[in-house]
Amino acid sequence: MNILPINEILPELKNVLNSQNAVLVAPPGSGKTTRIPLALMDEPWLRGQKIIMLEPRRLAARAAARYMAQQLGEQVGEKVGYRVRFDTCISSQTRIEVVTEGILTRMLQTDQALNGIGLVIFDEFHERNIHADLGLVLALETQSFLREDLRLLVMSATLSAEPVAELLGNAPVIGSKGQTFPVETHYLERRTAENTETIVVETIFHALANHAGDILVFLPGAGEIRRVQARLVEKGIAGFAHIAPLYAALPANVQDEAILPNVTGVRKVVLATSIAETSLTVEGIRVVIDSGLMRVPHYLFRTGLTSLETVRVTKSAADQRRGRAGRLGPGICYRLWTKQEHYYLEPDTAPEILSADLTPLALELAAWGIADPSEVHWLDQPPARTFSQARELLGKLEALDSNGLITGHGRQILRTGLQPRLAHMVLRAMELGLGAVACELAAILSERDFLQAVDVDLRLRLAVLRQLNPKDNQVWPPGQQLDISLCRRICREAERLKREFGNVPGQPNDIEWCGCLLAFAYPDRIGQRRSNGKFLLENGRGAVLVGDQPLARANYIVAPNLDGQGSESRIFLAVPIELEQLTDYFKRQIFTEATVFWDETAQSVRSRVYERLGALIIKEKPCLAPAPAAVLSALFSGIVREGLAILPWSRAARQLRQRLLFMHYWEQGWPDVTDEVLLGTLDTWLGPFAYGLTSRNELEQLNLVTILESMLSWEQRQELERYAPTHFIVPSGQRLPIDYSNPDCPVLAVKLQEMFGLQATPCIARGKVPLTLHLLSPARRPVQVTQDLASFWRTTYFEVKKDLMGRYPKHYWPEDPLVAIPTSRVRPQG
Repeated sequence: MNILPINEILPELKNVLNSQNAVLVAPPGSGKTTRIPLALMDEPWLRGQKIIMLEPRRLAARAAARYMAQQLGEQVGEKVGYRVRFDTCISSQTRIEVVTEGILTRMLQTDQALNGIGLVIFDEFHERNIHADLGLVLALETQSFLREDLRLLVMSATLSAEPVAELLGNAPVIGSKGQTFPVETHYLERRTAENTETIVVETIFHALANHAGDILVFLPGAGEIRRVQARLVEKGIAGFAHIAPLYAALPANVQDEAILPNVTGVRKVVLATSIAETSLTVEGIRVVIDSGLMRVPHYLFRTGLTSLETVRVTKSAADQRRGRAGRLGPGICYRLWTKQEHYYLEPDTAPEILSADLTPLALELAAWGIADPSEVHWLDQPPARTFSQARELLGKLEALDSNGLITGHGRQILRTGLQPRLAHMVLRAMELGLGAVACELAAILSERDFLQAVDVDLRLRLAVLRQLNPKDNQVWPPGQQLDISLCRRICREAERLKREFGNVPGQPNDIEWCGCLLAFAYPDRIGQRRSNGKFLLENGRGAVLVGDQPLARANYIVAPNLDGQGSESRIFLAVPIELEQLTDYFKRQIFTEATVFWDETAQSVRSRVYERLGALIIKEKPCLAPAPAAVLSALFSGIVREGLAILPWSRAARQLRQRLLFMHYWEQGWPDVTDEVLLGTLDTWLGPFAYGLTSRNELEQLNLVTILESMLSWEQRQELERYAPTHFIVPSGQRLPIDYSNPDCPVLAVKLQEMFGLQATPCIARGKVPLTLHLLSPARRPVQVTQDLASFWRTTYFEVKKDLMGRYPKHYWPEDPLVAIPTSRVRPQG
């Protein structure tokens, strides 16, 4: 075997694992992935038990197993094998299994004690894959309660080791040197108007002309890879190099072609996603070109949708990518961003568990017997809101019962290995004899859209899958481009699923059931037409079809693929569903609700009975006998909405309310009849009188004077007449109303001549509040406002008198107002 840097720490690692867990931090090139399992395989403390090593990527898992088998002079599947999704290569001799994705979780759920396994290795743990986080939590549970002898080893190239070591019971942290060569790094001098793909193509040709060796190009996704590949072909790269795409969705043999040496000796340009960052060596690479972009899933709590977002690479990921150029010798790295931009990059990629859909995680925990993730220890606790939303969805999928416990159906979902939504759909379809079309739909929805079509109808994709011969590289339907390789892969996956579910046969006209089947998987994305192209979803959100879509006129649809942007999600894939299918197959989700509400247009209480599927009203009819309490509550909501002006406020009622406000303002114990308080206590003061009323017209029957008086005790009614009288008898003998509209200073408007002989300002409220006198001219225009009548007679009256005598010479203007006869006429009568 090659002498690798990791060999130096093997004695220490073996000694630690003899009695406890361990954390190993070793940079790329140290040999940790392929050397550690082989070195530990025959340790006495393992006692012939297996080693399971979790790799975050399928390509890396197969490559690591193949390399370790070669080191032993064996074929994969003998002492070293692998298990990845849909591909297993192990035997009874296998001692080291390299597994990926949810394989370790499946093993733990099948046998919580992990019998026959002595060591679980979590490789490249810095990627913080949600499966790795969950696997580590469950493995720690197994170790704590069932298997004290089980050992756990977490390995990483770039990891903050202390939190992991603490989680593993304060495990020792062991460090190793790497075996990398210097890499010369180039940045852009400045940003240009050219897009990233154009710069990538230019940089590839520059590197081919100026550097030796193969080139590894990092791009965010398969779409960018295909576009760059097409442009390279257009520019004649075939004369210089062979192009090898590398991303997860490619068949294994195509992936192997990218990572193995080119036997023809022609230089190789590998166009890869983040799949090539870690765990494997792409043979022959001396130059790395990094677009600086990566694609990550992002879950939006407000929509319940996960979308792939293209984001800037992190510093740690950029360093991993650059390291690919220094694995075999000195290398070159072109970073397609500026040094200044590099300074602002995030240091590390956020753990997937913080931004992912937690539905699969919640189901796994439920199967383990955990309802609340806080019951166990995590490096990063799953977000509570997202986890709660996941459990709510699992309830709709019948995977959890009303108590939140996993059901038998939920365990079936887990055994399928499919995403919970799709697994529920296939299992329900099997009951209806529609398993074949459900398997095809599951295969289609597990991949990106293979048909670049304007029409969003998913049935079109199903028809293509069934009618098109995948060997024919053609366009179908006319004007709509088909991704042949992807279509082939989906066909293979659909056939595999059919076999796994018992070689289910197809049924005539089963395509008509697509809407119903997809509604099983996406009950929250059943949509009801609101207007042409716009739909209300079961979860309460809006969704819209863009462009001229035949489905825009469907009354009900199911939209399995839409985005989470804006107030209305854009629909990318959908199928129609019949109302009869909803009422037949979603009876348990449809609930009846009697609603009594205030109709603003009719200004009346209305009552309806609704059949609801989430936010959707499936059927409605009048409610013939609504509960009286509900009617009263709806009436009050109408009053709150319309305001107190909806009530019949007569002049007497308004004045009484003002007098009550005055008394409340000046004395304790009097009711507060402000708008805010009255609207907030309608049931208390208005309820006994409004019982049985249903409309604004009927409210007109109310006598608000009587209602307001009912708020007073007998004593308060007597005091109200004494201390806040409606009128005041002025010296002329006239009985004039008091204006209480301002409770701070009630007003008495009176002709000046009617006040002759009154020396002091009259007071109310036990003599505490002087009336504000608006003294009027004979034409009833104010000539003076005062709360001090005595002062007015002594001083101001004589100036006012001069003015009034000039304007009203026939009227009586005595020299001494205190002894003059008050009058409401021109002159006092004799």
